[in-house]
Amino acid sequence: MSFKSNELNTGSFPSPIPLEVDEVVGCLRRRWGVTYDLKLLIKKDRIYLQMMWGFLEQQSFPLDEETFRENLNRTLEIINRAGQSGFVRNWLENVQAKPRLGRAITLPLPMDQRMDEFVL
Repeated sequence: MSFKSNELNTGSFPSPIPLEVDEVVGCLRRRWGVTYDLKLLIKKDRIYLQMMWGFLEQQSFPLDEETFRENLNRTLEIINRAGQSGFVRNWLENVQAKPRLGRAITLPLPMDQRMDEFVL
C-alpha cells in the first residue's frame, strides 16, 4: 500500500496509545532489518518526521544505543503529546519507501493547536 502524505487522514488513525521506543525499534528492525534514525524537522510553520538514512547498526553511526534510544524517546514524546501516535504508527507500518544515502523519507505531520506549541 502506498500513501502520499496528503492522502493520509489523521482522523482515521486516532490512538490514545503512545508510541514507545521498543515498539518503534521493533517496527524498524522488522521492516528494514536496521534501526533508522528518526528526527523532527521544523520548517516555517510545519513539522516533519524524517526517517534518516543513518542507522544504529551502521559502523559509522555517531551515537551509541543508549543515546540513540534517549533521542528517539524525546522525538516520540513530542509525537505522543501532539496526539499523532496513531498517524505515525500507521506510516511506520505502511510506508513503502526506504531511506537512501543523503535522502531521508519525510512525513509531514498534521498541524493543529497541539502542534503549534512546538513551532516558534
